Amino acid sequence: MISITFLGPEAGEAAPRTVSAPPESNLLRVSLREKGGIPFKCGGGLCGTCKCRVATGAENLDAIKPKERRHLTEAELAAGWRMACQTFVQQGAVSVTWPAPPPKPGSAAA
Repeated sequence: MISITFLGPEAGEAAPRTVSAPPESNLLRVSLREKGGIPFKCGGGLCGTCKCRVATGAENLDAIKPKERRHLTEAELAAGWRMACQTFVQQGAVSVTWPAPPPKPGSAAA
């Protein structure tokens, strides 16, 4: 089994959630099944909504796909950003975070 820790949105205060899944599991599908919280819209690499940062365990992931290169810069890829819908965890453990959602219109600034 592999281990995935969903750290929550960056700059957020969500409690980490660690789940187990079979090797070669898709990161977005595990997030959906286990309520990990990674945001998404299309699930097919078209929109870029499921952009997430691999905090630890990047060596346990599959290779970067062409669809990811269309949404992420080389600097983002080098910093550990991936698209969850295109990323498969092959073995071991990973932890991920994602951008905080933008503030809702009309909400008070902190």
